[in-house]
Order: sequence, then structure tokens, then C-alpha cells
Amino acid sequence: MTSIGKSQAFLSALGNDPSRDFDIALAALHLAALRRTKPDLAGAENHIEDLSATLTGIVKSEPPEDAAAAALALSEAIATRNRYRGDDQTYDDLKNADLLSVIERRKGLPVALGILYICIARRQGWTAYGLNFPGHFLVALELGGERSIVDPFHEGARRTPPELRELLKMVEGQDAELEHNMFMTIPDRGVLLRLQSNIRLRQIQKGSFSEAAETLESMLLIAPEQSYLWRQAGMLQTQIGNLGAALQLFGEAREREKNPARRQEIAVMIQQLRRRLN
Repeated sequence: MTSIGKSQAFLSALGNDPSRDFDIALAALHLAALRRTKPDLAGAENHIEDLSATLTGIVKSEPPEDAAAAALALSEAIATRNRYRGDDQTYDDLKNADLLSVIERRKGLPVALGILYICIARRQGWTAYGLNFPGHFLVALELGGERSIVDPFHEGARRTPPELRELLKMVEGQDAELEHNMFMTIPDRGVLLRLQSNIRLRQIQKGSFSEAAETLESMLLIAPEQSYLWRQAGMLQTQIGNLGAALQLFGEAREREKNPARRQEIAVMIQQLRRRLN
């Protein structure tokens, strides 16, 4: 089996078992591997091990007693000693959402950097997860009965409620206010979909519809039960002109859609496509 075939098999196994636990960083590396001719994940995996070892050394000399101290140690390991940072100069570069490239360049989007923060924190036995904060990915870190909110894009800075309110207004507008659902956990699979969505949206903006369709295929590997992904894939194939493929994708979307109104919308799309094919 080729390297790409191994990555496809790994991701497909995740999609076929929604309850399966997995290493979020390793899954992100396999997603990145799909965009390479001859991917080699060994170097990136070794680097992640080194990051973990760095954090282990930091906490061994001064064990954190709470989430705030743990967040400082995590930032020290990833941002200070390994120089990871957000790419605010070429933010829309596709490399910023590709974990292999992020590791090579030591910079990226909030969600790509956040995956490293989550992975390294968990290897210490800490509780870490992504938050449903709009427009800017944040990581929650729990330890000692407390929680700190970490901003991976800004070198792991801990964010206070006033700072989060200001950040929200920057990304959503001055009328936006903090809401409870913005601090809900994003499952790891959802974090990976958010990572890939960043790539897909930028590909569409560039007019690279075939590449965007391939990115959607990778999303369907890990979340085949999501009807909206099949629908989006069908719409992309329609735009490309692959009407037969679009028809199959819309059929999959209809089978998985549980909302009657949306099922009817998809049925109309299928009828329209069939008329175009006849």
C-alpha cells in the first residue's frame, strides 16, 4: 500500500467508527499527507515527540498546580522554545492549515496550531479541547479544578473574559456579545473538519474547484455521516460540470439527511440534475 493509501485507510477507519479515540495531531498529519505525492510523516511525528519531551522537562522541574500554570508551561514548550506563532503576514496561505507545513514553518492558523497544543497537553495527562468560539480557534485547558483558555495563534496567551469579548467583536462585529455556546467543546472530529474547511474555503475563493472537491473528499473520509458534506460535494461537482458524480453525491446526502425540509431540497436538486442529464 502506498503512503497516501495508508493515510486514506487511517482516516477511513476513523470515519467508520465515530466512537473511536484517536490522536488528533496524527489524524491532521494524515490529512496533510493526502495533498502530497510522497508524504513522509516520520519527521513530523518525531518533532511532536520532541515537543512532548520538552513540556515534560518543563513540568518536571516545576509541576503546575492549576490550569494557569499548565498553560504557561505549554506556551513555554511550543511558542517560546520552538517558536510557533500565528501567521499574520500571509494568513490565507494554504500552508497555514496543513499540519506538515505548519511544523516545517513553525507558523499557521489558530486551528492548526491549536491541534498541536491539544495533542501536547494531552500527552501530559491534562484535559485539553477546542472551543466553539467563532472566527478564531481557542483551546481550553483544565487542571486542578480550574480552566484556562489559551490562544494558540498568539503564542499560547491566556485569554481573560474581557479579552475574549474584544476578540469576538474583532471577528464578528461590534454588536457581538459572548454567549454560553461559544465555550462549548468541539469534538476532535469537528476540529479536523474546521481545519479542512479553512483549506476548502480558500480553494473556492481562488477558483480551484477541483482541489476543493478533493478536500471535501478528505472530510467525508472522517465524517461520512454528515449529510451537509455530501451536499456540498455535490454542489462542487455540479459547478465543475461532473453531473453524474454530483447526482451520486446528492443521493448520498439525501440518504443521510434527517431533516425533512432539507431532504426535500436535495430531492429537488436531484430532479434538476436528472433533467440536465437526459
